[in-house]
Amino acid sequence: MPMFDDSLPQSEMREAHESDSLGRLAAIIARLRPQGDDAATQRIADLVHELERNPDLRGKLRGALLDVFSTRRSVLLFATSGIYPETGVLAESFRRFAHKLLPEADDEAQSKEALFRIFRRSDARWLAGVPVADWVRLIGALGFDEAGDAGGLKRLGDDLLEALRVVAHRVAANGLEPEMLRLDPALEKHESPFLAQCEEALALTRRVEAARAERTPLADDEQHLLVLLEQCSEAIERVRRRAQHRGASFQLTFRLRRLHQHLERARSLAVLAAALGRRDTAAIVERSAGLWRELTLAECRRNSLRPFWRQNTELVALRVTENAGRTGEHYISESRPEYYDMLRSALGAGFIVAFMAANKLLLARAGLAPLTEVLAFCLNYSLGFVLIHILHFTVATKQPAMTANALAAAIGEAQDKEHERNLASLVDVIACTMRTQLAAIAGNLGLAVPTAMLIALLVRLTTGEHFVSEQKALHLLHDINPLASGALIYAAIAGCCLFLAGLIAGYYDNLCAYNRIPDRLRQLRWPARLFGAARWQRVAAYVENNLGALAGNFFFGFLLGGVTGVGTLFGLPLDIRHIAFSSANWGYAMIGLEFGVGWGLPVMAALGVLAIGLTNLAVSFYLALWVGLKARGVTFAQRRTLAGALLARLLRTPREFFLPPRLATANGG
Repeated sequence: MPMFDDSLPQSEMREAHESDSLGRLAAIIARLRPQGDDAATQRIADLVHELERNPDLRGKLRGALLDVFSTRRSVLLFATSGIYPETGVLAESFRRFAHKLLPEADDEAQSKEALFRIFRRSDARWLAGVPVADWVRLIGALGFDEAGDAGGLKRLGDDLLEALRVVAHRVAANGLEPEMLRLDPALEKHESPFLAQCEEALALTRRVEAARAERTPLADDEQHLLVLLEQCSEAIERVRRRAQHRGASFQLTFRLRRLHQHLERARSLAVLAAALGRRDTAAIVERSAGLWRELTLAECRRNSLRPFWRQNTELVALRVTENAGRTGEHYISESRPEYYDMLRSALGAGFIVAFMAANKLLLARAGLAPLTEVLAFCLNYSLGFVLIHILHFTVATKQPAMTANALAAAIGEAQDKEHERNLASLVDVIACTMRTQLAAIAGNLGLAVPTAMLIALLVRLTTGEHFVSEQKALHLLHDINPLASGALIYAAIAGCCLFLAGLIAGYYDNLCAYNRIPDRLRQLRWPARLFGAARWQRVAAYVENNLGALAGNFFFGFLLGGVTGVGTLFGLPLDIRHIAFSSANWGYAMIGLEFGVGWGLPVMAALGVLAIGLTNLAVSFYLALWVGLKARGVTFAQRRTLAGALLARLLRTPREFFLPPRLATANGG
């Protein structure tokens, strides 16, 4: 028995009330909806076969569609479905969430509400998998040319032209928003393509209306309008590129995506309107199928929150990670001088970290109130990291979150027209990154441990007492022993803090650029009079280049110091382990024990320091790389190929991964 015959739809139609056109259409969609492993494409093919051999079924289904189009307006369906409203990100998010809980009432005057009733939200899964060609065959099998001058077809054509006019006006209005003009002043100084496309769209609709009224084919086409729409797209890309340098807000992101959606819809409507004016049946069916699929998916997904937020945070995430990526380029040494500069910078950071660790030990035994103690720990970390940055020193664990974004940028830029990755250049970047990381770790540990020991010895010589007692020293070694404590788990928490600090740094760089903070600082008169104009200009330039890094370091300190406080507040065993501080604590503990303990505990603690460092680096690097790739829309599928290329380079020239090149610049092996 055929899947679609006269009796089967009629049975469904009686259940859904025989006079209800929506019930008939819903019954057909219910039969198309896959059950289990059935493919929707096969069900559509069966329906096409039944429509071609059964004129009565074809007439009933076509009549149900025309009845909906003749009794309901379709302007909003064509002009707004799948396009973000003007309300903004937060308002639209709230609307979607509210309508998930309490669906909106059906507006019997709008065909978009009919479409929303016919389909379920879950239908988006199988609809997305149906090729447009299948919908072309289905629309063709309905035989709309047999309907003649049906009222539903005429009203549908009128609504299509009206929707094109609505979309064209919205493109013109959004293209001249003040924020668009701020980023691209040329839109105001020269003839705007946004205004020109509106005029051309209105002219095209008038020509199509005249051709339909006179029953003569349209004499020209839509190419001029399509050229103007392409110029509008180019203007949007200019704004996007400038937003990467001048900062991007969520509202700007929302407007750009909304404008892009309007342009895509204007293209679809213009091509379909021109085909309607030319009476090109094949083109009308083909373009209608594509638009039908787009509108149906949009109505099924119109209350979905996850894809909405993912799309709207992409540009801001890209801006944040690109700031971190540009910073990360300074953490990758390609030449021997850069390598030794990094080593010296890391040595300086190790020196300061030893004093920060000593200060934390002093604060811990000061007997402060719990909240005061947590705040003191946060400020100790924060001010120490800020000082390290001001002195142009480098903490090794600050590198991964930055270098990962630089690597993500390299992956995104190494894509050619065939979407293949330039693995050789990626291997070069990875090799440079690895040896720079090792240099930073060696520098931090190379001076943090001896400085800590020296401080402890000086305290012993001047006061006659150990800086840390024997009991405290054993406790410090136990805390960094990976087998006797949760050191690696706490190191992973510190890695998450490092990753978040990288995002915070990028966010503040974006905020600085978007709000033009340096320019606003330069306009202040009283600091220029107080400090001198030249000195104040240098301050503004320093803020421009370092605000993100300073904020990232400051908040990183609060993240590290606040973890323990949060754990205490909620009764959770939370703590952090950081390689630089753990190495300094190891030095203090060894002097406190006067090297009198057996070799087992110190060796395990030393191995624990290295394991903590690897965990810090791995967690922060992985998270930053993942976000960097996601923000750029990169799906790196050649993992095995890259791993093979890395292994081959490591076996052929292992020196590249550990030591600087002998030449002035890296030669790539």
